[in-house]
Amino acid sequence: MRRSRMLAAAVMATALGLAGCSGGGGDHQTTEVRAAQTMGQGEGSVSLVSWNGYLEDGANDPRVDWITPFEKKTKCKVNIKYAANPQEMLALMSKPNLHYDGVAATPEIAGKLITDKQVVPVNPDLVDSYKELEPALRSQLTVKGKHYAVPFTWGANLLMYDQRTVRPQPDSWAALFDPAQAKRYSGHLVVRDSPLTLGDVALYLRAHNRKLHIKDPFALTPKQLSAAANVIAKQHPMVKTYWLNPSDAIAAFATGEASLGEVWPYQVDVLSRSGRPVAGVTPREGVTGWMDSWMIGARADHPNCMYQWLNWASSPEVQQQVAQWDGVAPANPEACAPDRLRPQFCSAYHVGDRAYLSKVLFARMPAASCAKDKGCADYADWNRAWQDARG
Repeated sequence: MRRSRMLAAAVMATALGLAGCSGGGGDHQTTEVRAAQTMGQGEGSVSLVSWNGYLEDGANDPRVDWITPFEKKTKCKVNIKYAANPQEMLALMSKPNLHYDGVAATPEIAGKLITDKQVVPVNPDLVDSYKELEPALRSQLTVKGKHYAVPFTWGANLLMYDQRTVRPQPDSWAALFDPAQAKRYSGHLVVRDSPLTLGDVALYLRAHNRKLHIKDPFALTPKQLSAAANVIAKQHPMVKTYWLNPSDAIAAFATGEASLGEVWPYQVDVLSRSGRPVAGVTPREGVTGWMDSWMIGARADHPNCMYQWLNWASSPEVQQQVAQWDGVAPANPEACAPDRLRPQFCSAYHVGDRAYLSKVLFARMPAASCAKDKGCADYADWNRAWQDARG
């Protein structure tokens, strides 16, 4: 079954009292560390923090297994800690006594992991398929010329509508975020349940309320954030479903309870292939997107096995399996070679479409210091604004 991405629902916490640890023991001092220059013999195991669905060993489906072949090939046993949400993932990577080798980081936490020195730079020369990965993705987590991540999967946030009930075809986020337009489908709207949805609202406001002077949808002043939250508050009575699990949005459209909403290509693809009369739209204001990537922990006890995992996870063969199982776009477009992913999948997810990728505004964790001349709302502010607005 497809993984459930649990997005943030509480105020960002950087230290939670979590029990248990990965392989090593003792405290390591987190200092500035250079990227590895060479890769040696594997240490026999690798400890990873991940989401459900990103590390499959055949337990959910015997046909879906990219862990067992990795262990046989490298002799690196994979130890997995699944996180329920970004906060837990951040906490696991931040506690000094935990020595996880790598993490499948989301936009909400990747930047903070770098800032807090909980991850170390990656040497792209040690990752065989690195140059095959999309350039627009490789540049997302590059700081002062140092690469801190190996892109794994990505996706865009689209506007989806039921062709039977929504006419004419919407071409703007206004259909969802302008209360005057959205009320036509009151009680039948679907919205992603994440504070980062405020970035989609900000993208809409950037085009429709120029007085706010929004430049970057993920770097908002308190005033701009308040304006975006006000849109969500006005929209709230009209919303049928706020979805955490992508299947919730699918169910709402499949049963006819939803007519219009914010989704990923995954929902459009699944519903279209099942014969439902839905269509996905890239609104004229543009779209935001997300990228999940593998990062190396600052206290990694098994760096050689971690690099072997980075090689494995970015290979076209594994990227194909992850894309099919999770319903996400692979970071390596070679996964769409003729003998791999079906052309319809690759087209629906815009894999290899660099013109499209160049227009996607990829999410990152909002930070207080976002400009020289003004302060911005941080992620905790976004989280509070989202919770208050959606009720």
